Amino acid sequence: MDVLVTYDIANTETTGASRLRRIADVCEKYGQRAQFSVFECRLSRTRLARMVGEIRDTIDHDVDSVLIYRFPGGMEQATLRLGRDDSHTLGKPWLL
Repeated sequence: MDVLVTYDIANTETTGASRLRRIADVCEKYGQRAQFSVFECRLSRTRLARMVGEIRDTIDHDVDSVLIYRFPGGMEQATLRLGRDDSHTLGKPWLL
């Protein structure tokens, strides 16, 4: 299934910057960065559950926010891209 992960990590305290990096590391294991705090992922149910567990273990539930959107079809059909075109195919490596 295709999912979009977006997060807002409170990094005003000393541990916030560390959590921000750890969340990015978790998301990079499972998908591709679309924007600074947004990742596109193509996952099985098992990998989705594993990613959610890692995120839960990393965030501060009192100040951080993570949203995970699941798409019933492919993300390509659900995406409207405006502005700069940095498009890519989900699941394929980027060549820059």
